[in-house]
Amino acid sequence: MESMEHLYETYAQTVYKFLYSLTQHAELSEELTQETFYQAMKTIHHFRGDCKMSVWLCQIAKRAWYKELSKHKKRNSLTIHELEFPLPAGQNIEADVLQNEEKLAMFRLLHRLDEKTKEVMYLRLSGDLSFSEIGEIVGQSETWARVTFYRGKQKMMKERERNGS
Repeated sequence: MESMEHLYETYAQTVYKFLYSLTQHAELSEELTQETFYQAMKTIHHFRGDCKMSVWLCQIAKRAWYKELSKHKKRNSLTIHELEFPLPAGQNIEADVLQNEEKLAMFRLLHRLDEKTKEVMYLRLSGDLSFSEIGEIVGQSETWARVTFYRGKQKMMKERERNGS
């Protein structure tokens, strides 16, 4: 079995990206990444090798995220204040406001999707994961992940058209 230090060096970025795609919050993602590797260290003897190590770690990360959600009794991982970004020098404030409004509208549309579709969309858009990796994480095929992402995009576009955005 690989040393925990080697596991961390190899998979920490993947776990962090996965958690960031769920939380949309950098500090919380970092904390949960640390918790994930702590839990993995405690339970490494249970790893049977049925799946990739990254998938096993992402499953632990997902449970850590759900535990965090239940602890705080909230389902909405993003607040309006967390969507605000500092303005780069020389950028037009009006353009920045419009961009933030577009992001907020996109997250509202994402939030309306069913849980599985929302998870696939977040993993792809924020986690920068491949469809193959997404399929492994959620326990489905790569094709299922692709189709779910495509259908989620279609639902969001129809909803946007319906709202006249």
